[in-house]
Amino acid sequence: TFLQSMEVASGDINKGKQLFAVCSACHGVNGEGKVSLNAPKLAGLSNWYLERQLNYYKNGVRGSDNRDTYGQQMLAVSAGLQNDNAIPDVVAYIQTLSYIPTVKPPITSKQSNLLSGKSLYNNCSYCHGNNAQGNYAMNAPKLVGQHAWYLKRQLQLFKAGIRGSHPNDLYGDQMSLMSKTLHSEQAVDDVILYITSLENSE
Repeated sequence: TFLQSMEVASGDINKGKQLFAVCSACHGVNGEGKVSLNAPKLAGLSNWYLERQLNYYKNGVRGSDNRDTYGQQMLAVSAGLQNDNAIPDVVAYIQTLSYIPTVKPPITSKQSNLLSGKSLYNNCSYCHGNNAQGNYAMNAPKLVGQHAWYLKRQLQLFKAGIRGSHPNDLYGDQMSLMSKTLHSEQAVDDVILYITSLENSE
């Protein structure tokens, strides 16, 4: 199907493996992400989303705000993806990495927080899917399986206008507007609690 075709990266896996050696220093050899280096999980993300984000970094759409410390690091790394095939190649290799489920933190919050998060997620589900599985048609990435600390940081960046404010970040602008519907830090925590409670299908 068309959707399945969008999940198949077209680059050279062997060349991508060489390029990923630099990425693995922060994101891990299996693309599992590292909290100590503030690097998110890459394994399991759709190729179209990975390509878009790398192109955004390469062209300064992401990471150019001087308040985005970690984004600036990625901006510098993306400069090493010089030729036109580099991004498809490294994404093709990432697609071969085995998905390692994120260890879910124990839910110590009240049941009311989980229910609140579920209610708040209703707005998110229109783009990201009922199970946070992502939706190519809505340009919305997968959220399920991602680290909670990373999801929270991105929502904070969207709310602060650090992420999504670049004029060429059309999808980020949409997320900036949606993030402002979460009026408190507790609301952010609740919706992330709900997302991390979902089961990943991969």
